[in-house]
Amino acid sequence: MSTAILVFILVSVGLILGKLLLIVLPILRKSFVPSSILGGLIALLGGPEVWGRIVPNQPGGIPGQAVYDACAQLPGFLISVVFAALFLGKKIPPLRAVWHRAGPQVAFGQAIAWGMYMVGLGVTMVLLTPLFGVPPAFGTLLEIGFEGGHGTAAGLEGTFKSVGWAEGKDLALGVATVGIVTGILIGMLLINWAARSGQTVLLTSAGTFRQDEELDPVSLAALSGSSVAVGGGSGTRSDHANQPVQQSSLGGAPLESDGASSNRFAVSSIEPISLHVAIVGCSVGVGAGLLLALQFLERQTLGRLGWQALLDHMPLFPLAMIGGIIVQRWISRYFSRLPLRRATYVQLQNVALDYLIVAAMASLSLKTLAANWQPLAILVFCGVAWILIMFLFFAPRMLPDFWFERGIGDLGQSLGMTATGLLLMKIVDPDYRSPAYEAFGYKQLLFEPFVGGGLVTAMAVPLVVKQGPLPLLALATVLTIGWIGFGLTVFGRRTTPPG
Repeated sequence: MSTAILVFILVSVGLILGKLLLIVLPILRKSFVPSSILGGLIALLGGPEVWGRIVPNQPGGIPGQAVYDACAQLPGFLISVVFAALFLGKKIPPLRAVWHRAGPQVAFGQAIAWGMYMVGLGVTMVLLTPLFGVPPAFGTLLEIGFEGGHGTAAGLEGTFKSVGWAEGKDLALGVATVGIVTGILIGMLLINWAARSGQTVLLTSAGTFRQDEELDPVSLAALSGSSVAVGGGSGTRSDHANQPVQQSSLGGAPLESDGASSNRFAVSSIEPISLHVAIVGCSVGVGAGLLLALQFLERQTLGRLGWQALLDHMPLFPLAMIGGIIVQRWISRYFSRLPLRRATYVQLQNVALDYLIVAAMASLSLKTLAANWQPLAILVFCGVAWILIMFLFFAPRMLPDFWFERGIGDLGQSLGMTATGLLLMKIVDPDYRSPAYEAFGYKQLLFEPFVGGGLVTAMAVPLVVKQGPLPLLALATVLTIGWIGFGLTVFGRRTTPPG
């Protein structure tokens, strides 16, 4: 039986077993642990890192070493699918509209992300490298694991290998795993504290939700003026109150067909799902072309001046995201009546991300994590402390209204997964009444192309390896202070910090 088939079986069985665990163990379900992570851990137990060490005559695990080696290659492909579909199927609004609705959220999110480089690289240079001998690039793991999550961490495997630090992928996956668990636990504690202390606008200490007539005039004005981007669309809060929150992560209006037979582009010669997959593939292809063009340009310019190549170490997925934006703009302009649905693209993303996480977790190196647990624990502690400082001190002063409802989403996203942020927002605002969802969704348009898995995330490791940590540390420090100052002076004027 071919290795590809065995990989497909392994990951699929892992996903099913992870789901079954959630069904039979309520404590896991109540903790909101994704079934893909549980499935990945189950697949890890049957591999060379666990089973292979327990059973001497099966050093490659139950399916065999070749299967797990192939699993390690799968995330690099799937992460490009996830990022290519990020903006497909939606009408991308003008940047002015995005900034008007999500400016405070952009400033707050950028400050958190750049601060992770500042804290991570600073702690690594001052403490971790002298004490534990870790490489300077160790300091980039915070932003990669916390902001980027499992998908980005696994997708950067080729970059880690190309700079001679292959174990970086396993360490980043470890950071992402700790981040998800920490994000849920800390998020729930903060929600309980905020409800009891009156920091939440909608949620009361009794666990009920205030009606419009119970709100203060300022909150009521912000509430009535908000339109929530849920289900990929925008409209008043009553338009989408019953739609799933998972669709709200990017905001913007959907580019969807009504399914009517009058649609002259709707043809029966291709399955709808095949058409969506093909467009994702074209988006990846445009991204690959952009990457090749940038690498060629670098070789013909900076390369001839003797500069070390950086773009040769750049992964494809950030450019696949840019390719998706280009393809989407092209479709919106010339083929706006194609029968395309945002919900289908989201489903494709979710499938790719589930399989990606299982494959990445299955190929995790426990030996690498065990050998680096002390510096990793210190780094994670400093990262969590930074996020809490930003949330508790700066969020009330940078976010002009509904600061907790807005900020809790960024806290969850900053600890490993956008879905965690959406989950925490749903707890404090289940009917999508506040501006939090809209601001969080539109923020991604000015956030993810750069950090959280974007261009900066992709280039951070090779930049530190080639140029040393000081240039990125200096840039991160300046941008962190700049974004905080900008948020406080521009948006903080409209904010009343909690007393």
